[in-house]
Amino acid sequence: MKQSIIFIGIAVLSLLSCTHQQKKQMPMQLIALDPGHFHASMVQQQMYPGVDSIIRVFAPEGPGVQQYLQQVAAYNRPDSPAVHWTTQVHTGADYLEKMLLCPRGNIVVLAGNNRLKPLYIRRAVHAGMHVFADKPMAIDAAGFDSLRAAFTEAAANHLQLMDVMTERYDIHNVLQRALSQLPALFGTLEKGSAGEPAVIKKSVHHFKKTVAGKTLVRPSWYMDVKQQGEGITDVTTHLVDLVQWTCFAEKVLDYQKDIQVISATTWPTVMTLQQYSDVTGERQFTPALQESVGKDSLLNVYANGAFDYTICGVHARIAVQWDYEAPAGTGDTHYSQIRGSKASLVIRQDKEQNYKPVLYIVPVSTDTAYTQQMKAAFQRVERQYPGIALKSAGEAWEVVIPQQYATQHESLFAQVMQQFLQYIRSGHMPAWEVPGMLAKYYTTTQALAIAKRIK
Repeated sequence: MKQSIIFIGIAVLSLLSCTHQQKKQMPMQLIALDPGHFHASMVQQQMYPGVDSIIRVFAPEGPGVQQYLQQVAAYNRPDSPAVHWTTQVHTGADYLEKMLLCPRGNIVVLAGNNRLKPLYIRRAVHAGMHVFADKPMAIDAAGFDSLRAAFTEAAANHLQLMDVMTERYDIHNVLQRALSQLPALFGTLEKGSAGEPAVIKKSVHHFKKTVAGKTLVRPSWYMDVKQQGEGITDVTTHLVDLVQWTCFAEKVLDYQKDIQVISATTWPTVMTLQQYSDVTGERQFTPALQESVGKDSLLNVYANGAFDYTICGVHARIAVQWDYEAPAGTGDTHYSQIRGSKASLVIRQDKEQNYKPVLYIVPVSTDTAYTQQMKAAFQRVERQYPGIALKSAGEAWEVVIPQQYATQHESLFAQVMQQFLQYIRSGHMPAWEVPGMLAKYYTTTQALAIAKRIK
């Protein structure tokens, strides 16, 4: 009798073990939750090992989810490696509740209405799911508090929560970071001052733009800062992230001690009804936007912002500007300066550069001794990225980057997803990643609070 019980117990344990192994081997599913922004589909440009080809989609009915489904279908192709996503869609009013019933351990992909992201993140994490969220994950102080709580719960439940920082994978930013870590070339990071920051990041964007050969249709809520967020907490997310990632690589930041926002301001992009219609396809301003329409019948979209702050004692300046449409032959632009004791590393993207980003080394001294040291140090990075070279550009040096390293922004989303999947499989992120995200969103939401108090 005892032997029978023992055998039965062993069989049960064996069955449970097999079941556990089967669960471990089952592919993860991607869950697209309310995919209202075109970034939601960027992840689907390729397949991922260990990820199911079936995407579960939960969203309210509307053009946002339809645009997402159309784009995913467009990515499917028979060539090798084949992209073959299929979708299971639920668009009822109870879409969020239905999503929360999905199995634990799957990945919720968020790219849409920023006002709803804190709620979506909290509910998804509480339901035991990993979250891969387009920026920004917080657009105000309340959103930051919610995000902080979400990170605490995610850590307790061994879940991964991360935003999509595509700019870390752009070759110009990668090389700027690599060169800043060469003391013989860069020296040490300057502290700067309020009048002359050591680090400057500026970018210019446009509401009307072409993506993948088509005019981008933006949802009407994209112009509503209560839903999209003001520019000072939106695109600046990338810029603040690059400051941290480049200048304080792998440093565990403490936002309560290391960050101090000094000043901040915001201002609107003014848009006519016709311009708004051209971008959204809507014939009238929505009721939510009416309070942003002036007596002149023009819509004021507070998409622009700038702020000065210190991070670990280093003065930095961040600025973002949204124009309606870029002049012919131009596009979005980016400027980045990191000032070292021996040289500044500068990325420019203006008329002189044909509106393509170019990285320069701008030495403090042009004497022969420094030039030799700089070239010798540069060889270390050159070995890692064969084909890059230095070209004299007046008193500066241009870093010539072969076309093989150039990657379209839309293609960077897959690289970030691959990194996120590695974090999930290993069960943890680097020690600096979550504190860095908290520091980043504290910086942007504090800048907004200061700008509003000044007004």
